[in-house]
Amino acid sequence: MSLSFALGLVWLVAANVIGMFPSKDHHWTNAYRLIAVGGPLWLWLVWQNGPWWGLAFLVAAGSVLRWPLLYLWRWLRRRMGNLPL
Repeated sequence: MSLSFALGLVWLVAANVIGMFPSKDHHWTNAYRLIAVGGPLWLWLVWQNGPWWGLAFLVAAGSVLRWPLLYLWRWLRRRMGNLPL
């Protein structure tokens, strides 16, 4: 197992544990931190392990960070017109 893959798994476990604790700002500060760490980690994981593992990590991270993805999708819909969904 490569170091990037192991750190990706640690990131996923840490993100899930962080989500279990109560937060006054509904975890937005934690989400920004997780995105800041997860982005470069994802690029490293894709570079070392290939696009399929990168896609798997991206799907798993998206399930943890689903609200930021939903707000990003809504923002893109407003900016580009009426996209489906």
